[in-house]
Amino acid sequence: MKLINIGFGNLVAVNRLIAVVSPESAPIKRIIQDVRERGDLIDATYGRRTRAVIIMDSGHVILSPLTPETLNARFREKTEDPSEGEQ
Repeated sequence: MKLINIGFGNLVAVNRLIAVVSPESAPIKRIIQDVRERGDLIDATYGRRTRAVIIMDSGHVILSPLTPETLNARFREKTEDPSEGEQ
């Protein structure tokens, strides 16, 4: 199981991740509110500004202080084949 750091040492299983989106749009804000009311919201921002919303296959939604671009870079680092550059 591969894990990525989503900020402040919090880790998420890569194989359970569905999407990483920006929190600014109205539909995403509605999703966050619905999940909060349902009790499946995980706030990993430690009081910082939410910069990315991570949607999991379990129905949970995670708020991250890192940007989607930063999370994408970390995801790519984790999924690259370490033996790819060796020959």
